[in-house]
Amino acid sequence: MTKPIAIIAGEPNSISSEIIFKSWKLRKQYTHKPLLVIGSFKLLNLQKKKLKSHIKIKEIKTDFSMKDLRGAELPIYNVNYEQNKVFQKISSKSNKYIFKCFDIAISLIKNKKILGYINCPISKESLFKNRYQGITEFLSKKENVKGNEVMLIYNKKLSVSPLTTHIPLSKVNSKINKAKIIKKVKIINNFYKKTFNRRPIIAVLGLNPHNFSPSKQSEEKKIISPAIKKIKKNRIKVIGPVSPDASFLLFKKYKFDVIFGMYHDQVLTTFKTLFKYDAINITLGLPYIRISPDHGTAENITGKGVANPKSLIESIKFFSHIK
Repeated sequence: MTKPIAIIAGEPNSISSEIIFKSWKLRKQYTHKPLLVIGSFKLLNLQKKKLKSHIKIKEIKTDFSMKDLRGAELPIYNVNYEQNKVFQKISSKSNKYIFKCFDIAISLIKNKKILGYINCPISKESLFKNRYQGITEFLSKKENVKGNEVMLIYNKKLSVSPLTTHIPLSKVNSKINKAKIIKKVKIINNFYKKTFNRRPIIAVLGLNPHNFSPSKQSEEKKIISPAIKKIKKNRIKVIGPVSPDASFLLFKKYKFDVIFGMYHDQVLTTFKTLFKYDAINITLGLPYIRISPDHGTAENITGKGVANPKSLIESIKFFSHIK
């Protein structure tokens, strides 16, 4: 039997509700699994009216069945939310509500009610207050798999993954080590084998410009190259160290599936320039599939009806690969 997926409504004062409504309206144009939204029914209804969306929504109960997810009405698993004001400023007032939505999604997975979930954008600065670098790290600690988490920004033409995520550039070199590179590349390779039944070609970048440093103990010589040699012994298709500045020029020639970089902006800046909203954020290393649209809360356009649902639609479509 096909299990449904859940969409966590995310930060209530953001474009989340808008992209959910637009994705539902366009659902007949793409293949997707049955789905439900975890969020405040009352608030979503208010936001629907504010956005002048004509879709219909319905509340479903805790013991919902597949029958409840059929039809033209968007199913909402109701979560109480006290701040029923439409599109206010992002603040910590939403935190309790957002955390509760995540708890419900994880509970549904553990009770085998859903296959996995998508969380719509949240403000990590407001939600975590420097306790976690982001959702990836928050979930890995919550599931007791800290150190196994991998951020994969996926597009069917090319994906990217940073070894370190949301940390200051001045701290990057101290967070690079051989064991971490080997572990994360293995996780990416296993994900591609399990999901797509193929061995990906993974390009591992150096850290320094042109892979050069005047230091005799550069990161490329001391850490990255030895890690690549070890990875190759595991029969993983890995290339590198690849010079960071040329990596996106080479991906078509050498048919890279994944570019694995040392820090966030090293791979994300060019990737987003190339693919814009046509990408999704997948957290690997968890005991379930978690995806999010590859963009933020877009507070500046919240409630204006101009948000692009492309990344959420791609997130929903991706679950067709998951069994």
